[in-house]
Amino acid sequence: MRKPVVAAIAFDGIRPFHLSVPCLVFGEDRTPEGLPAIDFRVCAPEANTLLRTESGLGLMAPYDLGGLDGADLVIMPSWLSKDAPVPEVLTSALRKAHAGGAIVVGLCLGAFPLAAAGLLDGRAATTHWLATDRLAERYPAIEVKPDQLYVDTGDIITSAGVAASLDCCLHIVRRLYGADAAQRLARRIVLSPHRQGGQAQFIEAPVPAAPTTDALSQALDTVLADLATPYELDRVAGLARMSRRTFTRKFQKRTGASFARWLSAQRLLKAQELLETTGRSIDDIADLTGFGTATSMRQHFAAALNTSPARYRREFARHA
Repeated sequence: MRKPVVAAIAFDGIRPFHLSVPCLVFGEDRTPEGLPAIDFRVCAPEANTLLRTESGLGLMAPYDLGGLDGADLVIMPSWLSKDAPVPEVLTSALRKAHAGGAIVVGLCLGAFPLAAAGLLDGRAATTHWLATDRLAERYPAIEVKPDQLYVDTGDIITSAGVAASLDCCLHIVRRLYGADAAQRLARRIVLSPHRQGGQAQFIEAPVPAAPTTDALSQALDTVLADLATPYELDRVAGLARMSRRTFTRKFQKRTGASFARWLSAQRLLKAQELLETTGRSIDDIADLTGFGTATSMRQHFAAALNTSPARYRREFARHA
């Protein structure tokens, strides 16, 4: 069976961290986590030529941009700056890869080479929050989403800056190989298993990880333990021994999302897990996860994952 091909693009002046993200997720043996063996390629405008990095390290890519040929996934890990010109050889390679059927990903400032190639015209996209205004100004045909961690439009995916690149790559693993594989990989690399693409890029102030014994955490643990129950905001605020207003403010600071959006995401994740690992009927899973009806669950799957529960099960089921 042909290995899926994942190609990451390196360039002179790249920051090592940006390149390390796709290398960490796709460039190591992840078969224990449920991913297939991957033909991972690091490509550059010229193969085996010393590339300088911003930190002073040097690296050489074993492939030139011809290594993008036949790739299933092409990742632009970043770019030099929001105003740095993008050479035609790179934009041409990105257009060719996309035309050849690859999913093309722009992490952080990597959205700018995708935009220069015309791949984001008429689409929603994001980038590092410090550069979203510039992206919108330079490329008015793009619907820039400054408040999102990543934006998936099917065959083109963009992410916010730095650490959000990890969230985006984990989202790609989830989309291509299932929630179970993504969760196991997240545990292996010690990363939160799911941050929604629509979650804010940053929050008002850093919030330390809360002990599991605080009232808010206890309330959320109660919700997660019984997703079948309909939870109104006032009820959960009561479980946390807070007013509605205080709960909303503290929840937003801790998670960067509204309670309704967070709850919907948790129900979706639990439904994915049950579809992958059990033989329960879709009606039962809809009831157990709080969607209520199979119709409601199908609507959520279509909106969030662009698929149906039945198709998701066919692709990712792991039970006998």
